[in-house]
Amino acid sequence: MAKARVIITLKKTIMDAQGQTIEKALHNLGYQAVGDLRIGKYIEMDLNGADGADLPVQLDEMCQKLLANPIIEDYRFEIEE
Repeated sequence: MAKARVIITLKKTIMDAQGQTIEKALHNLGYQAVGDLRIGKYIEMDLNGADGADLPVQLDEMCQKLLANPIIEDYRFEIEE
């Protein structure tokens, strides 16, 4: 069994309104060192019975087809076997 972790973030060219709002709130709380805060998604999944050599291809397909919006989001993944 393998475990996969997928991290999805907005592309740098896309304004992250949620990230800006949280950054401003942190500044209001006194955390002035925070800058360029971006919000993303974290997905963790077990992959039971999947072929280890084919896992990167399958995960890339999952991200392209459903988990991420490749037009506005970047993604990366890690596989732990």
